Parts: sequence; C-alpha cells; structure tokens
Amino acid sequence: MNFPPLATSFTLELPAWVADEIADVPDALPTVEERVALVNRLADRNWREGNGGPFAALVAERDTGRIVSVGVNVVLSTGISSGHAEVTALGLAQARLGAWDLGGDGLPAHELVVNWRPCVQCYGAAMWSGITSLVLAGHGPECEEITTFDEGPMIETWPEAFEGRGISVTRNVAKAEAIAVFEAYRASVDSGAVTVYNARAAE
Repeated sequence: MNFPPLATSFTLELPAWVADEIADVPDALPTVEERVALVNRLADRNWREGNGGPFAALVAERDTGRIVSVGVNVVLSTGISSGHAEVTALGLAQARLGAWDLGGDGLPAHELVVNWRPCVQCYGAAMWSGITSLVLAGHGPECEEITTFDEGPMIETWPEAFEGRGISVTRNVAKAEAIAVFEAYRASVDSGAVTVYNARAAE
C-alpha cells in the first residue's frame, strides 16, 4: 500500500457562507444577549450547510463588545476532529491579534461566547487561551440528550475551575433558543439527513 507523504500543515478555515451571514452584523455587539443571539444564529446555519455540528462561538472584547472573531464547527468540512467552534474562534482571534495569549499585556479583556458549554476538548482550549470571561447560551445534559453528541468526561466543577483562573462564567443566556437549534438538528439526524460524527463512545 502506497502512503502519501507526511503532512506538514493543516487548516481550519471558516466556510464562505459565514461572511455573508455576518455582513449585517455591527462591528460591536454591546450586550451578551446580542452576542449569544449571533452564535445561536450561526450554529443553526452551520449544521444546515453541512460543515459540522450545530455549534458556533465568537470572541469579543468583553467591555466594548467589539467582535474579534467568529467560529463554527468545521469537523465535517475539513476532516479535522479538533475543528470545533471554540477552537476555530479562539485560533482566528489569536491569528488576528498576533497573540497566543488573549489576556496578554496591552490587550483588552476578551470574552468567549458559545451556544453551549464547551466539550472536554474545548474546555482546555478555552482555559489556556487567555480569555477573561465565558458566556454560554446553555449548559447541562440537553446537548448530549438531544443531539446525541458525546461531549466527553467533563468534571462537575468546571465553572469553579474557570473562576479559579480568573475567567468569569455566565450561563443560560437565550438557552431556549439554543435548545431549539439542537431540536431542529435532531430531527434531521433522525431522518438520516445529517451525520453525527462521534468517534468511539465510552463502554
């Protein structure tokens, strides 16, 4: 069997439709409600476009609401399992600012906004990114129960772990709207129209 040469790079790139979807969005969204509404909107379109799961995120300047980056789940469109919305949004923010630490000297405080509690992978990505606040549309078992995604073995004290590192956590902003996105997604899963890309579940 002939193997291709070793890869030396990979790319997590936003799908082209994202630019059109945010064309009418102001440069700054002053309230967390506005920021969460945008991630719910992006999450809903993302699965319908076939890029990945019903998940989206954004990074904003915490105090001004200036949008630094947006991200959606691109696992299916890229074939990269780590291409989750939080990873995409954080990476694009760091690339734009030229800084691996979003809480570094000379930078404003940055906030990560997500349409659900991060999975076990994105928990670490968010924690080490330098953000100072995390805003979630929802948290709890509904994501896994409705979408059938395996979010991994998260610790029960995850909010305290963020808070202990100076990252404030705000939960349940437009939770009903986030759940409605999951329910629409699940209907398509049940009809066989979309793929749930879980790897191997725990036994």
